[in-house]
Amino acid sequence: MIEDVVETYSDLFELDQNLDRLVKNIELLNFLNPLNIEQEKKHFFAGKYRKNPTFKYRKIKFNPYKMQRLFFNQRLERIKDDQIRKLYQDIIYEYSGLIQCIETIGSGKNFYYNSLKVFGTPKERDVENARFILHFKDESIEDSVSKKYSADEAEAYFIEFAKRYSFNFNIKKSTHISASAMVLNASETLLLKKNYRYSDNELMVLANHEIGVHMVTTFNGKSQPLKIFSNGFVNNTETQEGLAVFSEYMSDSLTLKRMKELAYRVIAADSLIKGYDFKDTFDLLYSQYKLDRETAWQIALRVHRGGGFTKDYLYLTGLKKVYDYYHSGQDVNTLLTGKVTLENKDSILRLQELGLAHKSGHITDSFAKNQNSNKKLDFILRNLK
Repeated sequence: MIEDVVETYSDLFELDQNLDRLVKNIELLNFLNPLNIEQEKKHFFAGKYRKNPTFKYRKIKFNPYKMQRLFFNQRLERIKDDQIRKLYQDIIYEYSGLIQCIETIGSGKNFYYNSLKVFGTPKERDVENARFILHFKDESIEDSVSKKYSADEAEAYFIEFAKRYSFNFNIKKSTHISASAMVLNASETLLLKKNYRYSDNELMVLANHEIGVHMVTTFNGKSQPLKIFSNGFVNNTETQEGLAVFSEYMSDSLTLKRMKELAYRVIAADSLIKGYDFKDTFDLLYSQYKLDRETAWQIALRVHRGGGFTKDYLYLTGLKKVYDYYHSGQDVNTLLTGKVTLENKDSILRLQELGLAHKSGHITDSFAKNQNSNKKLDFILRNLK
């Protein structure tokens, strides 16, 4: 019985609840998406890409110093189990790093250095993988005519898609997001870009990515006895995004064009460590790689928001890790238990043995059967380093 487990591990549950109360304020993407994306895009295009955009951000509503102190005041020594104590110690350091990121949004290099501490930066191997993908010729070009669905029509599609899952979530529209869609974990909300138009394939990609994985792990995490499954393990971005893109692959909605988009994100994230500013990264993508200006803007925005945000390279590294994990015959459902990491699989299984965690209640629909029909994608994924 869960009551007996809570009593046996009362110190652990008290710490876990304390962290849960603190972490509610620090969903990074809430603060990181600029408030004036559309206005700055118009200015940037009108100025022939010569002047960097000036983004504005939400004000933070908590005291970062006090928040840091509260995190480090937690009495970790009361957790006697070494493996669990280490897990929570690493998580406190991770949350501390996220606070530093939020505190320095819009401050240029300070934010970038904090982003590096939390998310890292592409290694040379990652850049080589990206270039390897970009060598392949496009299979088909989705022209602008195919972008025929409004945000309202996309919402209807996602509502229908979600009927295969036994959870309910909110859908809201916003002009203040850099992606075409994203999940806000804390509020169980799928956010859609208000003035964006979606293609058929994009709807499939986003449904399998955002609902099929991010929403699934949101609701699985919230059903766990311990709140860290909902708030996130250390470095969970790589595994979570890897699972989400893997869901695209398994549902046969992942395309070479989409793989190239992930590769361009690695190239753009790598440009930060080379000292590129926004217009330099845009020029790299637009002039050198010949991307259309909308896509070049979008990718440059994602990596330069806040002052230099390196997270985007993790989609490709995460996909490779999850792809290899699945094809080695291991249970992917263990990675759906919440906002967890592949590297902490042993800790997850141990928590389950102790009655401190449940198996996944919701399972990603696409993981039931591999429906990928694109052999070129398998060749690429097998040969990534």
